[in-house]
Amino acid sequence: MSSYLRPRVPGATIFFTVRLDQPGSALLTDEVERLRQAVAVTQRERPFTIDAFVVLPDHLHCVWTLPEGDCEYSERWRLIKSRFSMGLSPGPRRHSHLARNERAIWQRRFWEHHIRDGADYRAHVEYCRINPVKHGLAASPEDWPFSSVHRDRRLGLL
Repeated sequence: MSSYLRPRVPGATIFFTVRLDQPGSALLTDEVERLRQAVAVTQRERPFTIDAFVVLPDHLHCVWTLPEGDCEYSERWRLIKSRFSMGLSPGPRRHSHLARNERAIWQRRFWEHHIRDGADYRAHVEYCRINPVKHGLAASPEDWPFSSVHRDRRLGLL
């Protein structure tokens, strides 16, 4: 098994894709309040800025900025996934899930991309906004209820 080493850049702005273990599930939108709570508790304990966030039925995308001097995004995702999963029935578990005492709700890993510059930042924030439209879940970003686009409109950022 390869040992992937994630970049450790303090204060970085990072785009993430995090997926459920079962493609086609609607667990994230069905349990969006549980997810919001898991994110909020983790954010209070280990602060970070949410620049963009969109929750789709079986995956999510977001852009976070970590505090100066802090590069521990993997720990934040571990906490969010764990808090979200508490109290949920396990998914269909394979031997590897049982061996690791995993609930088979989330994919083990997540995808991250460290933002390089302003254009890269704008492109990834826009990707979060347009993703529900891309997946045929909404006619416009504003039609999708599980997106930071609504916060950004309220704050006059759009």
